[in-house]
This record gives sequence, structure tokens and C-alpha cells, in this order.
Amino acid sequence: MKLSQDIIRQLAETLETAELECRPVTKITDAYPEMDWEDAYAIQDEIKRRKQERGVRIPGLKMGLTSIAKMKQMGVEEPIHGFLTDYGLQPDGARIDTSRLIHPKVEAEIAFVLKRPLQGPGCHIGDVLAATDFVVPAVEVIDSRYENFRFDLKSVIADNTSSARFIVGGSRDAHAVDLKNLGVVLRKNGEIMSTATGAAVLGHPAHSVATLANMLGARGRTLEAGTLILTGGVTEAIPVRAGDSIVAEYQDLGSVSLSFA
Repeated sequence: MKLSQDIIRQLAETLETAELECRPVTKITDAYPEMDWEDAYAIQDEIKRRKQERGVRIPGLKMGLTSIAKMKQMGVEEPIHGFLTDYGLQPDGARIDTSRLIHPKVEAEIAFVLKRPLQGPGCHIGDVLAATDFVVPAVEVIDSRYENFRFDLKSVIADNTSSARFIVGGSRDAHAVDLKNLGVVLRKNGEIMSTATGAAVLGHPAHSVATLANMLGARGRTLEAGTLILTGGVTEAIPVRAGDSIVAEYQDLGSVSLSFA
């Protein structure tokens, strides 16, 4: 680690205040170019600690940068991860208040809920499918707290991977669905914006969960039973504003919808 505990606390407060007050800030690596990956996750952990201290529940975790092409483009070897909040969870069909967000985007995702714990290293797709209770279609609303979307990966990790809101649909048995070839269509105001298959997420969305278990295992952590895991964007992230409506349709998983007010 390159940053002191005091600076980590200060940066966590800056980023969380930006989220709560819907005010963008400059990317933190401008002031602290020496910060490393460990610092970035330490800032994220401090944001989580602050929230939990105020009574916020953490129902799940999320993966980011799960497109192999995007990882190559960014020059990284593994995805990034963040956490989800109870206030972030919205019902299917929700109207999302854009005044509580800075510059939201949406992406379609496939989510897993575990029935038993998973711990890395050495976790693979078979372990994940055996430990999965069910899968659900999901839409994540991401909202970077950085001005003009100017950021780098360390800044994004520190900012809890732009986590903001998420909606999940009805559950299905993971073994009853071909998750790798499952087709997804994302529509905005009725128009098709993006199409993809489950393979867009690290070749198979369960591979994303295995990767998360292995990344956490390297830090001595376990994916607990009951955890909801958003596996990363199947589609690209689409900007939204007040008045927009979004529908994500999933072959064999149903659909999820939301609108922005």
C-alpha cells in the first residue's frame, strides 16, 4: 500500500459524499498518482464500512470489466469487483429518480444467488453451478462519481465500481438454462440498443463468479451462502436520462424493466 490510513479515510469520505450529494468530483489519482490496487480496494472497503456503520445492509457483490476484449483494451488481467447496497435494490418496473444520480447508464446482467459458500483459490465454473441456488435476470444502473466520466481503473475501484442501483427479475434454476448461449436484448424507449449472449461475460457468466471467489480468496475472504452476485455487463452500458424507459429481455429468463423520472 502506498497511501496512509488517514488519506484512505479522507478519500472514502470524498467519494461517498459525492454519491450521497450527487456531486461529481475529479478522479482521485490526479492528486494521488502513486496509489496502487490495494489502496483502491482499501478505499472501497472504507466506504462499505461507513455505510454499514449507518445501518446499510450489503446484499451482494458485483463484477466489472468482465468483457475479455475490454480487459485487453485496458491492459488488465482480471476483472474488478465492488459491493451492492440495500438502498440500491429497486423492484422490477421501478421508476428511478435521476435527481439522485449524476450521469447514470444501464447495462443488462445475469445474476447468481448462492445456496452455499464458495472460497478460492481454485474455484471453477463447476463449483459455481453446484453452489448456485438460482439465477436471475438483472439490470444495473451504474453512476460514476467522477466529472465527465474521466477516470482510470484504480479510481473506479475506489468508487465502488460506479455501483448505484440494480433491479432483478424472477428466478430460474441455473441448470435449466444455457447460460453461455443465453440471448439478451436491451431496449431503450422501445428501440434495440444492444444484443449479446451470456458468453460476453468472461466466456460464461459462472466464470465471473468463480473469478470473484478466487479474487476474494486471495484476500482471505469467502463468498457466503445467500450472496447475490451481478456477474458484469452482458451488454454495453447505455446512457439514460429522465423520461427514458428500459426493458432487458433474456431468453429463458424473462425480462426486467425500469424507467427514469
